[in-house]
Amino acid sequence: MTEVYLIRHSVRLKTNKIDEYNTNQDNLLKNEKIILNVDGEKRAEILSNESELQNIDVVYCSNLVRTIATAKYLCEKQNLNINIDDRFDERRVGIPNSNQYPDWFQRQYFDENYKTINGESQKEVRDRFNEAFNEVISKNKNKRIAIFTHGYAITFFLLKWCKLIDVTDEQVLTIEFNNRILFSKRLNAPEVFKLTLNDDLELTNIELIEFEDLPYMQGV
Repeated sequence: MTEVYLIRHSVRLKTNKIDEYNTNQDNLLKNEKIILNVDGEKRAEILSNESELQNIDVVYCSNLVRTIATAKYLCEKQNLNINIDDRFDERRVGIPNSNQYPDWFQRQYFDENYKTINGESQKEVRDRFNEAFNEVISKNKNKRIAIFTHGYAITFFLLKWCKLIDVTDEQVLTIEFNNRILFSKRLNAPEVFKLTLNDDLELTNIELIEFEDLPYMQGV
């Protein structure tokens, strides 16, 4: 049995806390460098102490600072190194074309090929994520794997197996796995999904793992 934990990063520093950003770096690079805020650091440390996440064998992270910052507590506690793979990066959001598509947030979930200006589609994110995921589980069969990644990336990837039920204007996402509601809320920060695979590396179960000492806090 192989167990994979898909872990959304902890609470990041909001851009309204930055008065001025005087740089020639493009928006993608600026987004990659966003750090955790103070609560985010505290919650990442709390996460590292959860009993469910002990005895991890290997850790993978996206290329963004906020995932590495979230993972570092678990890695320090369990004496693990981090493997960085940019295929686990967040969706390239691009520029919402809200004039043409005022429902762009919902549309990106219901239409896997829809994308914002200079952004990525759901399918593009899922394809690159799935490629990396398959490599990771092949290298680490029968191990406990933690992948620190992002909200869009996780939910788009889960739609490989899950059924999308609804997405509201308030960004409440409802998805179903094996005829049961897996998730129906806005994403927490951090948020943890556990995937269980059999000896043939076929998915057998997906669970949402919730922790009482990590109540809801929006991560963006």
